[in-house]
Formats: sequence, C-alpha cells, structure tokens
Amino acid sequence: MFNIQCSIVKYPTEAEYAKICERPQMDVSQLNSIVAGVLADIKANGDKAVKAYEEKFDKVQLESLAVTEEEIAEAEKLISPELKDALILAHKNIAAFHEAQQFAGTKVETAPGVVCWQKSVAIEKVGLYIPGGTAPLFSTVLMLATPAKIAGCKEIVLCTPPGKDGKVNPAILMAAKVAGVSKIFKAGGVQAIGAMAYGTESVPKVYKIFGPGNQFVMAAKQQVSLHDVAIDMPAGPSEVCVIADETSNPVFVAADLLSQAEHGADSQVILISTSEEMIEKVSKEVERQLALLPRSEMAEKSLSNSQYVLVKDKEEAMALSNAYAPEHLIIATNDYEELADKVINAGSVFLGSYACESAGDYASGTNHTLPTHGYAVAYNGVNLDSYNRKVTFQHLTKEGIKSIGNAVVCMAENEQLEAHANAMRVRVKAIDN
Repeated sequence: MFNIQCSIVKYPTEAEYAKICERPQMDVSQLNSIVAGVLADIKANGDKAVKAYEEKFDKVQLESLAVTEEEIAEAEKLISPELKDALILAHKNIAAFHEAQQFAGTKVETAPGVVCWQKSVAIEKVGLYIPGGTAPLFSTVLMLATPAKIAGCKEIVLCTPPGKDGKVNPAILMAAKVAGVSKIFKAGGVQAIGAMAYGTESVPKVYKIFGPGNQFVMAAKQQVSLHDVAIDMPAGPSEVCVIADETSNPVFVAADLLSQAEHGADSQVILISTSEEMIEKVSKEVERQLALLPRSEMAEKSLSNSQYVLVKDKEEAMALSNAYAPEHLIIATNDYEELADKVINAGSVFLGSYACESAGDYASGTNHTLPTHGYAVAYNGVNLDSYNRKVTFQHLTKEGIKSIGNAVVCMAENEQLEAHANAMRVRVKAIDN
C-alpha cells in the first residue's frame, strides 16, 4: 500500500498563493562546484576528459565518441516496425506545426525615405542534448532536431549518453535518422554540455545548446551560458497543473497527474478544482492507478511534492494557475475555451478531456521542450524562432536624412555623444549644399 503525502489546501487566499507555488528546493552550492570542475577539465583536455567522465559516470570505456553509420543502420533493425511508424508519424506532425511558424519580414517605411525590415537567419551551429538514464528520451530528438532542420541550421550536433555496452539506445538513433541528424556523439551529463560549449577534438563547438536533463545538466547549461554559448532556457524538474471541476473525468485527471509524477522524484503535480468531490475522486483514483505503474516508487515520491487545491470558482482557479506558471497546464473542464482565454503564464496548454499531456510529449506536433520552475512567466517553449536570429536592416535616402536627420542630431547632442551627432550632421550638410 502506498503512503501518498500529497497535501490538500482548501480555499486559499491570494496571500497564500506564493506558498502553494513553491517548487522543491535543493542546495546546489556543492553541485555547482562539481559541475564547474568537470567543465574546466573538459575545456582543458577535450576528448580525453570526456572519455574519462564517461567511464566514471556512465561506467563505459569508449575508444571513440562518434556514433558510426554502421551503428545507426544496426539501430534501425533493432526497433519494432510499430515504433518506427510512430516516430515517422510524430515527426510529420511536429514538422507541420513548426513549418507553419516561418517568419515573413515586412519592409516598413517609418518616415519618408527611411525603410526598416527584419530577416530571419538560422543559427549556424546548434547542439542537442538528449538524456538517456532511466528513460531514454528519443521523443526529444524529434522535438529538437525537427525545427533545427526546418530553420536551416548548417550543423546539428547531438550528444547522448551510451549504455554500459558502449552503444546508444537504438530508438534515439532511429529518431535522429528520421529527423535527419547524423553528427551523434556518445557523451552524457556535464561532459556533453562542456564538449558542445567548448568543442573537443571530436565534438564541434556550437553556438546554442538545447535540451532537458537532470540537475547537473541544468547547472552545466547555466554555467556555460554565462560566457561561452547560448542555451534554450533555464529549466528544472518537470511539472503539470490540472484544472478540474464537477464535469471532469477523475480517471483521466488521475492519469494525467501520474504521467507527470513518473518523470522523477523531484517532479511536481498540482490539481486545482472547484469541486471537493472531484478532488476526493481523483485522490482515490491516483492511489488505484499508482499501484499499477512500473515507476510507482518514483511517482510516489513526486506526489509528496504535490498539492490538491480547492478553490471557490474558476476565476480563482485561473489566478492560481497563472501565479504557478506551469510547464504543462491541462484544463479538463467543459468550458475550456472560456478558460483558455484567461491563460497568461504556461508553457503548453491542453484543452478538454481528451487532450492529455502525453499527446504533446510525443505526437500532436507541439514542442515538449518547455520552461519549468515558474520560468513560464518570462520564457516560452522551444519553437522555430529558437533556432533563428532576427537581423534588422535599414536604408535611408536623402529624403530620409531630411525626415529624421535633425532629430538624430538633437538627441545625440543632448546625450553628449558628439561623434554620433556628427555622423548625421555631415550628411545633413551634404544634402543641403
């Protein structure tokens, strides 16, 4: 029998929202020190250091970091036809959704003779980190590589930890093949992030790193982002918030909560409901379903970080959800369209009884690489724009100088930047003569 320590909060005041929205905290001071040491070693010693850490952390001795074409071909034979078809279906949907995000720049004449516009340019070199560990996330390969290919990134580098046999999970390699990625390296954890950030004899240096990971990977990404490389977003353990009422299906809601709880012991789930009876039904259903899960022990630990919250009405439910800013938000009510309009802070939103979070994780087409830990108040999930930069252009004619020249000179003089003023002043004089 499981001892679920999920707390129940009834009718919280707005002042209590901050407490409800707290995520599990951990002391990262020692972790950051360990990560910094590994990164410094990778930067100084390249492949040699990566291989040493692979032996230390992943318990494997590697002659080469690169995955060969033969290994990719072998992987295709090892996965089932059903999984291969599922990967192809998911890739098609993910591609369709991200292709629709293509940017079309518009030239704008801001003043007579002054034309400004933007062009979207792909980041040339990107690195994708794919966790292995207890759950090899081959779906993340599709989520990260598909928009990178659509954007036109010239070099896509993928790092993922090998098993103790020195081979990468075949589903990860198959997903990479489906998405069109061939530069794959056997490196996990901090050493993978360091290799992509600094470059080694085998692993190319990239300009931006994408992908989820454990606390060590997240710390490594944040450290290298200070000076060496851009990252997709800060992130922490995975989380879901479900909004339910008396019309919701308790079996579905419980399944949604558990699907997130099984990610890891530090994951968090929150149920917000206007119905105390629904909370009771969901609580019982969670216990029943939990007993049937292979990862029940991990899910049980996650539930101890989680809460069921009873609120007075839908307005309070949405206010609390927006304060929490969940990675995943499931609105499992009949009036989901009305509530969807009130969403301000969330990574990805799932509407209605049949839109389970698993759909977005795998095959609906939306991206599952999302901001966690409350970062959804300022960050969005990975999308096509994540792989592009917007370069701005402007062109001024003589008419443009007449339109804005005197204003530019005046503003520069008042900021006491005489060289700025003079750069425009000489042009104003040239067209006046």
